[in-house]
Amino acid sequence: MTGTTVAGRLNALGRAEVTLLVRNRTAVFVALLMPLLMIFAMKSMLEQVDLGGTGLTVEGAALSGGLGMVLLQVVYMNLVAAYVARREELVLKRLRTGEVSDREILTGTALPAVLLALAQCVLIVVVGTVALDLGAPQRPELLILGLLIGLVMLSALAAATSALTRTVQTAQLTTLPLFFASMLGSGLFVPLEILPDLAASLCELLPVTGVMTLVRAGWLGGVPGDEVAGAGLTAVAWTVLGVFAVQRWFRWDPRR
Repeated sequence: MTGTTVAGRLNALGRAEVTLLVRNRTAVFVALLMPLLMIFAMKSMLEQVDLGGTGLTVEGAALSGGLGMVLLQVVYMNLVAAYVARREELVLKRLRTGEVSDREILTGTALPAVLLALAQCVLIVVVGTVALDLGAPQRPELLILGLLIGLVMLSALAAATSALTRTVQTAQLTTLPLFFASMLGSGLFVPLEILPDLAASLCELLPVTGVMTLVRAGWLGGVPGDEVAGAGLTAVAWTVLGVFAVQRWFRWDPRR
């Protein structure tokens, strides 16, 4: 590792991860094409759902849900596989023998996925604002806050999930519980407003729900202040829990 500063070391790690990402066709497909395909799927499904009383349009619900899908697929699912691959190939173990700190190793590995997800989220917001007449974000500070918390939280949860994952192949299985729970219960496909009260209250406790509430409040508006505050607290709590899980259980050595 040639960098002698934190920025230099992170830059070197990030460039190495970009090279590995580009070589992995499956990872590139998941990162670049799957979110787009899922947005079309969400739009088709939402056209069959009565959104009356939710304050959402089909386009608004689909594109804001698409932001959550980008976070899940580009950050969470990709990073679980990346952390497991680097661990099993002894990359993480070798990096720890140098001057790079543990935090820098984890951050550098996540950096390309995080930046790619952020770029895709910006593109979705621009397309929705300019081409689909959803309007500019009503509270951009909430939108930015939701995306940033989501990026940090899902990076931490990815690192924590990698501790439960033996191989890159099984990463496709260990990521499914959070993916499906978020897809069905965090408002990506089905707005919580149309769920029964008890189900909606339980779904509000899921990791991605708080992020999605902040994102929709920031872009589309219409979310009461107490719900925004509760969503923020839930998202921060899951982020703290994810960071704690990484510090406590993350594995640096191969699982053999």
